[in-house]
Amino acid sequence: MLVYPVYQLGLISFLEYTQAQVSGGEPTSFQGLGNYAELFADGEFWRVLAATVVFAGACVVSTLAVGCALAVLLTRVRALPRLALMLAGLGAWATPAVTGSTVWLLLFDPDFGPVNRMLGLGDHSWTYGRYSAFLLVLLEVVWCSFPFVMVTVYAGIRAVPAEVLEAAALDGASQWRIWRSVLAPMLRPILVVVTIQSVIWDFKVFTQIYVMTNGGGIAGQNLVLNVYAYQKAFASSQYSLGSAIGVVMLLILLAVTLVYLRLLRRQGEEL
Repeated sequence: MLVYPVYQLGLISFLEYTQAQVSGGEPTSFQGLGNYAELFADGEFWRVLAATVVFAGACVVSTLAVGCALAVLLTRVRALPRLALMLAGLGAWATPAVTGSTVWLLLFDPDFGPVNRMLGLGDHSWTYGRYSAFLLVLLEVVWCSFPFVMVTVYAGIRAVPAEVLEAAALDGASQWRIWRSVLAPMLRPILVVVTIQSVIWDFKVFTQIYVMTNGGGIAGQNLVLNVYAYQKAFASSQYSLGSAIGVVMLLILLAVTLVYLRLLRRQGEEL
């Protein structure tokens, strides 16, 4: 279920594969690295890649910050508020991406949305500007992603011996110092896992961008690699270029994962 699609993706990226071949045309010719050369020579590809890296990085940092903060909050509140917060978070987690994106668009609608009325922004369109559109999508991505971080980190905090936290508090450590010097080092394996998961998920964001910016924004100002690959493959019928973009994304994510695993191994050896 994984190897064969990846094999097909890589194979098509080395062929001349267009709508004619999809419709049963003549066998495709072998292009070698020609598709990759064409892709790397395209300035738009590098612009979209840079936008994807910045956007994914902002989503990862924001998701981890919100998820970890709420995980700590869960350990400070009583049972009923904790249950309500976890149910609300899991509700956001379980909401389909298309549904969540549509709801957020309605909330920030310039004519009928309640957010503009509450903020006094009138008919301001969040999806018109490049940065405001990315911000709106980022908020939706964080909203549907933080529950995974929150629940995972909360479970890790609960596994930390209470005596350790009590000793730190008796030594006069603030809550921030306890998190930075006690909890974070002990939760490092969990934090690495949720970080890698967040990088993979946020780097591959498609639905939120496609739905909330209507396919990539005005003149493609909000394109990310996944949407860019979709436009190349299905909107322009350049399946070879779309597959090449998919292979590049796969290699980037594999590199990120290997770097994190190497860092984790090195830290384990130092400890």
